[in-house]
Amino acid sequence: MTAHFLQKYLPENSLPYLQQWLGQHPIQILISRERSSKLGDYRRMPDHSHQITINSTLPPELFFFVLTHEMAHFFAFQKFGYRIRPHGREWKEEFAKMLMDSLSVYSKDLQPVILQFSKSPKASFAASTGLVKYFHTDNGEEGNFVETLKKGTIFCYRQENYKMETKLKKNYLCTRLSTGKKYVFKPLAKVKKLS
Repeated sequence: MTAHFLQKYLPENSLPYLQQWLGQHPIQILISRERSSKLGDYRRMPDHSHQITINSTLPPELFFFVLTHEMAHFFAFQKFGYRIRPHGREWKEEFAKMLMDSLSVYSKDLQPVILQFSKSPKASFAASTGLVKYFHTDNGEEGNFVETLKKGTIFCYRQENYKMETKLKKNYLCTRLSTGKKYVFKPLAKVKKLS
């Protein structure tokens, strides 16, 4: 498969890496509309071909990162068979190697974040504080990360107002003002500070 149709989604200098990785492999790459539940995915199809989908709305460096993540699934399964865990040791090793090989594709300020991430790749982009902070993505809203708010701060999230109550072990307990119900927020949820 040719990688040229992806060029408009990719950072500069990334195409040679994709061409090398794709080679003559039967991988179909589809560009998807934005999905809130995932940035990309990999599937082995019933006819034994392979399909990767990537959200079209991602910034180029994140698009390339997610595509690398999904291609690492393909290479891990090719090398070790389909009985391995999808985000197990074999996938982590493949992903880390691919990230290190293509490190020069990323901007200078993102390279240390990618280096740190490659030491122990996570299954989810959202599990990497460095990556989430770099790309400022969570729910598409502009504003502050929940972890930066002080106790008592009122903020808006998805058109509802909340009050910051307290920090739990990793997350934050907040109260929805309209109902008085308590909700747990992840530290890197993006919210709009109101007071």
